[in-house]
Amino acid sequence: MAAVLKVEDLHKSFKLGFIPKIKKILKGISFSVEEGEIYGYLGPNGAGKTTTIKCILGLVHPERGKIEVFGLHHLSLQAKEKIGYLPENPYFYDYLTASEFLNFCGQLFLMEKKKKEERVKELLQLVGLENASDLQLRKFSRGMLQRVGLAQALLSSPSLVILDEPLGGLDPLGRKELRDIILRLKKEGRTVFLSSHILQDIEMVCDRVAILVNGEVISQGALHQLVSEKIHFTEVILSGIDTEELKGLAESSSAKGERTLLKILSEENLEKILELVHSKKGKIHSLVPRTETLEDIFVEIVKQR
Repeated sequence: MAAVLKVEDLHKSFKLGFIPKIKKILKGISFSVEEGEIYGYLGPNGAGKTTTIKCILGLVHPERGKIEVFGLHHLSLQAKEKIGYLPENPYFYDYLTASEFLNFCGQLFLMEKKKKEERVKELLQLVGLENASDLQLRKFSRGMLQRVGLAQALLSSPSLVILDEPLGGLDPLGRKELRDIILRLKKEGRTVFLSSHILQDIEMVCDRVAILVNGEVISQGALHQLVSEKIHFTEVILSGIDTEELKGLAESSSAKGERTLLKILSEENLEKILELVHSKKGKIHSLVPRTETLEDIFVEIVKQR
């Protein structure tokens, strides 16, 4: 597959403070995003995620490096026409309604009136705002603003969608709905570049990820390559067994009502506990092997830096 977005040796510094001091934000960033994939760009606050995106969009100019979008220079009009963008903290004309705002954006894209109206209606339904289309944006919650921001990012049917912390401000249901929309974009053949620090959501939708710490890409690759399938421990919830009989078999245990939660490191001890439950006619309510997660990798990398 061809690279939709290619970044090579990107450097960017800013002058900060009353007596300006140069602070390096990006220190030789390199990565590529393939066509039709969801690419996660992870990092703690201040790592340089938004600065990278602003460089890609031409809002900030790097001192050094090369950026290509669909094989074109990132500042070319042909490249920009293929990009949809949702900023981290979207701010819109708050006296407009959602429908008016999207129609205004459609005019900027020089869309035909009928096509624009159909697209606006379709997108408001997609992001769950069809019942708030005539409500002024000033009355929107942060989560609703994120939704209308996503709608404007998709208005021109872009091939590359860049989302900067799109899950911020959303409740669990809203996050699930947005994840579903992102997966739908992939199904339609679009490429999604997703910047976030919400690791659970990234792990659910992304094909590949890059981890950015202090302006450097520390690790990148497919999730199945980064995350080990080795079982670290097993969680067991059981009942009907005296906790005294479980001593020495579990790393930790906690009781809640009639049930006991155990953390078991050894496979041998797990077998002993299962035999004990069977012999005492107890009950296993759940047994969950815990493997390494993206969060484990992320936390370990950040600690090492």
